[in-house]
Amino acid sequence: MDKLIHDDKSTTISNDGATIMKLLDIVHPAAKVLVDIAKSQDAEVGDGTTTVVLLAGEFLKEAKPFIEEGVHPQNLIRSFRMAANLAIARIKELAISIERKSLDEKKSLLEKCAATTLSSKLIGGEKEFFAKMVVDAVTSLGEDDRMNMIGIKKVPGGNMRDSFLVKGVAFKKTFSYAGFEQQPKKFHNPKILLLNVELELKSEKENAEIRLSDPAQYQSIVDAEWNIIYDKLDKCVKCGAKIILSRLAIGDLGTQYFADRDVFCAGRVAEEDLQRVASATGASVQTSVNNIVPEVLGQCEIFEEKQVGNERFNIFNGCPSGETATIVLRGGADQFIEEAERSLHDAIMIVRRALKNSAVVAGGGAIDMELSKYLRQHSRTIAGKSQLFINSYAKALEVIPRQLCDNAGFDATDILNKLRQKHAMSKGEGALFGVDINNGGIVDTFNNFVWEPSLVKINAINAATEATCLILSVDETIRNPKSESAQGEGAAAAMAGRGRGGLRGRGRGMRRR
Repeated sequence: MDKLIHDDKSTTISNDGATIMKLLDIVHPAAKVLVDIAKSQDAEVGDGTTTVVLLAGEFLKEAKPFIEEGVHPQNLIRSFRMAANLAIARIKELAISIERKSLDEKKSLLEKCAATTLSSKLIGGEKEFFAKMVVDAVTSLGEDDRMNMIGIKKVPGGNMRDSFLVKGVAFKKTFSYAGFEQQPKKFHNPKILLLNVELELKSEKENAEIRLSDPAQYQSIVDAEWNIIYDKLDKCVKCGAKIILSRLAIGDLGTQYFADRDVFCAGRVAEEDLQRVASATGASVQTSVNNIVPEVLGQCEIFEEKQVGNERFNIFNGCPSGETATIVLRGGADQFIEEAERSLHDAIMIVRRALKNSAVVAGGGAIDMELSKYLRQHSRTIAGKSQLFINSYAKALEVIPRQLCDNAGFDATDILNKLRQKHAMSKGEGALFGVDINNGGIVDTFNNFVWEPSLVKINAINAATEATCLILSVDETIRNPKSESAQGEGAAAAMAGRGRGGLRGRGRGMRRR
């Protein structure tokens, strides 16, 4: 289910764990630890943020009765760390590598991973459509897998299926002056010039004083300003570029000048869009129009300006280095498109991770049940108290399939019993069985392509166990009242006064006689 988080400025609808945790104004110091692990999971892997918080909460819940009965926290911490190491080693054994497969096979495997991530999101209904789009976007980046090389542009209107992928760069038409409509809007194999220069008629800023003896001299000063701007524009056109983009403004004079010479220009292009055009087309951003050599110009196969909803987009297709992609998202409400963007961010991160660390495990709670069974069996071989602690850790891992059942509206007890029975079978026949959220019941999730990169699970278990051990190792909370009071200085002065009089007066805890 999704959560609606409402604050003074905006309303956010999301079910991404990290987003919800960021937006909540959490004051409790122990709860802040859970926020931090959700953020670190989001930064490291991109998905599994809810899993981390759920696991940490469940580990603490299982540890509580032991603490209340007087077990020393260090014993629990030792056992939990040991259980986490065993679980991670087991995940690595169970993980199935997707290396050494052809590109098409790899793509279809990555699509399965992306679809698993998207299935719990708001856009889960169209997960196949978006999974394919995400995999195409990530694989088009090649070796360079910087996140900012995939742009996501949001355009309200239409439905989700109207979203499309540009294997190049797309950005919204910038603010334009008169003459813009006379410029050509489509080019084949154009040269592209990127500038960080203002092409506008500007009066000199210097506070200089010029004394003229003849009114004709005044005209020569005005002409000089015009000559400077015309000289700049002329150099831009002569370098052979058909598309000129600048981070700063290109004024009405420049726009008209370029329009008359069949050149397309756009000023005030956002920094990140300019950088993506640079990396896609091979152009470099110039800070001066003097001495523009052919090497600094970029190129693409097709440039066109296209209407998308109410907006016009400048689209660069068929870029030579091809190390960037843009997803244009469509949808009804703004909140919906924003949640779709967050969901795609998770999917993109997962596909990147799966490409680098190409081992996957069965999703849908299958891996969690298998780890739970494994740890339960292992705990029986241990003499001493830690047998109980590892057993409780194993029980805590069942929270993931239980929560999946609750979210899908099924009877969790019934399905968990079936899963326990299946996983307890000898020879590991049931190791790949998890919750079937489509039909209710259990299913071999691996063969039904519910996959997730093993890295997600390893990270989640590590982070959740660390957070649990951190909270367990705290035995006392000490507050500093001075830093809490809003009038910190006033309170300090009062404390000082009380301290001086302390020798003669009564101590704070002494009774009145």
